[in-house]
Amino acid sequence: MAKENKSTALVEKLVSAHKSIKEQLSKIIIGQNEVMDQMLLAFFSKGHCLIVGVPGLAKTLLVSTLSKILGLKFSRIQFTPDLMPSDIIGTEIIQEDPETSQKIFKFMKGPIFTQILLADEINRTPPKTQSALLEAMQELHITSAGKTYPLEPPFFVLATQNPIEQEGTYPLPEAQLDRFFFQINISYPKKDEEKLIVERTTSLSDFFVEKKLDAGEILSIQNIVRELPVSDNILELVVNFVSSTRPDLDTTGETTKKYIQWGAGPRGSQSIVLAAKANAILNGRFTVSKEDVAKVIHPALRHRIILNYAAEAEGMTCDKLINDLWSKFSNE
Repeated sequence: MAKENKSTALVEKLVSAHKSIKEQLSKIIIGQNEVMDQMLLAFFSKGHCLIVGVPGLAKTLLVSTLSKILGLKFSRIQFTPDLMPSDIIGTEIIQEDPETSQKIFKFMKGPIFTQILLADEINRTPPKTQSALLEAMQELHITSAGKTYPLEPPFFVLATQNPIEQEGTYPLPEAQLDRFFFQINISYPKKDEEKLIVERTTSLSDFFVEKKLDAGEILSIQNIVRELPVSDNILELVVNFVSSTRPDLDTTGETTKKYIQWGAGPRGSQSIVLAAKANAILNGRFTVSKEDVAKVIHPALRHRIILNYAAEAEGMTCDKLINDLWSKFSNE
């Protein structure tokens, strides 16, 4: 009973904190409500995000502002073609022991030792350096010279990617794309939003945000999301839907076989269920519904589905395809 009351109190705090966090973000970021919602869903589900958008849409500002509101350590790495793995995780250096005067190796931690890491323009660095993030994102630790160093929780990677300037870039390997919980697409602001953006950024006005949560509270909330039960009907719905993106199965429809080269794997199902749980809790509910699932299928799957040449030739996008596939399940 005490545990249930504690969980209820934490959920109430999460609902209140979510509202406060969005209010604080809105002081700095104009519009982009859906982007904020998706980022917070991923964060409270312990997931990392890939943010895709053209330059100048406040991707970096959004991430740095979120770190201030959550009271977490923040680091930013500008990915470039000459960036090395040691520039991310750190390196061993030789130092003299002041007591023995002997030469010893000491590990100097890199910028990955933070709580919110912004990997800016991640596709501008070679795969060898991109892969330096894999262990940290999946295992929450890094290994150097045979020693393992844990990362301080909560640990959250937000990587940005420019979708239009492909010269001198290195596409992310599918294995690394799959490590991202969500792919969040940022679009241009509306006219009235852009007018307000220009007005604010070309004046002397300054806006400050307040800290709304701390690391301990965030970890407790993330655990509550994991503890929320999900009905067998919802689990079956999610698994069947994700399976419908796999063209090699006999049960998949013609749309999948026509347009998809590779479908989403089990991590797609895991991301949808966790994000649906978080969405239910953020709305003050303890039951996951089909509407919660529908809310998160696009950011959870759009980077996990690989389209073929027929889709490209006919202008079929991942989001359109997800809509087509979901229409069958949403009416059942």
